[in-house]
Amino acid sequence: MRINNIVTDYLHYLLVERGLSTNTVASYHNDLKKFCQYLKLNKIVSFDKVTKQVVLDFLEAQTNKKIANASILRLITSLRKFFQYLIEEKIIDSNPLLLIDTPKKKTRLPEVLSLQEVDKLLQVPDTSKALGLRDRAMLEVMYATGLRVSEIANLRLADLHLELGIIQTIGKGQKERLVPIGDVAITWVGNYLKLSRPKLLKQKRNNYLFLNFHGSKLTRQGIWKNLKAQVRQAGIEKNVTPHTLRHSFATHILENGADLRIVQELLGHADISTTQLYTHLSKKRLSAIYNNTHPRA
Repeated sequence: MRINNIVTDYLHYLLVERGLSTNTVASYHNDLKKFCQYLKLNKIVSFDKVTKQVVLDFLEAQTNKKIANASILRLITSLRKFFQYLIEEKIIDSNPLLLIDTPKKKTRLPEVLSLQEVDKLLQVPDTSKALGLRDRAMLEVMYATGLRVSEIANLRLADLHLELGIIQTIGKGQKERLVPIGDVAITWVGNYLKLSRPKLLKQKRNNYLFLNFHGSKLTRQGIWKNLKAQVRQAGIEKNVTPHTLRHSFATHILENGADLRIVQELLGHADISTTQLYTHLSKKRLSAIYNNTHPRA
């Protein structure tokens, strides 16, 4: 079989049989595309010709391009799973990735907004306008729930259970979870639904919660672009992304005494080690507060 056909079959397997999200499959596709381009460049026409040295040379070439450590780790993971699939499908006889160690991941603490910065950001949207009211409601939901940007973009009206103070969402791996939402965010969502969304909808039919100016579903890219402009308006100099609000949500509730297991459930983390990153962040912030406030620090 041709290399491209095998990759296409694998991506179909991930999407249909494994049930992975389109974003996750797209990430695998990008990684494998880079690898296949490298193989073509080096005149390697089948996967059974791929040796440990070929993989190492490919990874070295990516490192020389100044690709981030996290991206290299993801490449190795993608290749490891792909070659395991090739073994299971009897396309190759030996797995070159078994002989390659995964380098240690560099732990980098995520950027977090202070409570004052969150307040400044929330005040930016002009709520007298339809889009401004939408943006305020969306920012309130993001900070109140810690939802991922893709989860925010995919929220539907049927996912709202505001009378119960709960939002239903589908996270990574198509896992459903229920997330509490506070009274302040509920109020802003209610205002948006009553005063703003009908104007944006323009007599169309759309089941998604957050809409753009044309009455269509607001995309992840649209949310990202709007947030960047709002951060500039707020005068915040940190590198803020939609994920920063998720980090801020987790850090602030931990600092106020939330149990780590509860935070894991709220964030939809499969592994609690992912959630533990926030305890390091919280301790770092507590140390900074201590050093700035204690007279003998």
